[in-house]
Amino acid sequence: MKNNLKGLSFSVLTMIFGLMLAIQFQSIKEPAVRDTRDMWQLREALKQEQEIQTNLLLEIRKYEELIDTYENDESQSAEKTLKETLEELKKEAGITKVTGSGITITIEPLFDEEVAQTEVENIAPDLLKRLLNELNSYGAEHIAISDRRVVNTTVIRDINGQTKMDGYSLNSYPLEIKVISQDAEKLFNRLNGSTTMDNFAIDNLRLSISEPKDRIVIPPYDDAIRIKKMKPVEEGGNL
Repeated sequence: MKNNLKGLSFSVLTMIFGLMLAIQFQSIKEPAVRDTRDMWQLREALKQEQEIQTNLLLEIRKYEELIDTYENDESQSAEKTLKETLEELKKEAGITKVTGSGITITIEPLFDEEVAQTEVENIAPDLLKRLLNELNSYGAEHIAISDRRVVNTTVIRDINGQTKMDGYSLNSYPLEIKVISQDAEKLFNRLNGSTTMDNFAIDNLRLSISEPKDRIVIPPYDDAIRIKKMKPVEEGGNL
């Protein structure tokens, strides 16, 4: 009975791990179009893919250690471990509310239309994605834009002249971004020492960064996470 429970637990854990790998491989992306990115954008894309690969290797190592726990510690409750693993995976996938230390970033027009003598435009998708990539490289763990959770499958793009994230418009200011990090102070210092503010100023946007806060609340992702190229394992088949 114990061996059957251990086998069932291992199978469920492996299926969950496969689901997480599929989610990790879904990066923030545009629809498939001809690649017209410049050298700077290509370097940023390469950097992002390297970070994804590193995260995947860390995930594999973590779950290999978890499998070792199953094999070496028979006294541990398999059911308890599975529940803890499932909660951790939900947290990483962005489908649970999280609370932790972090910062808030506010984006608003640098000059109003009367002073700038031009219409204040929506934030450019590439500029926003560049900021997200920079936050991730500085240790951001969870991010929300206008109280909408950013996950690995999030799509930010221009649709009919409006910048949208997962179909929701980002066309009103101020735009608030919440970020949770294990080292909020480091995140704050590195972001302030970067050229990010200058990049936003070029587009007539002011980027304001709050002092690190002890409590930042980020809501769960409230849409369905769609996983492509996966299908149920047939009974008696290999995982």
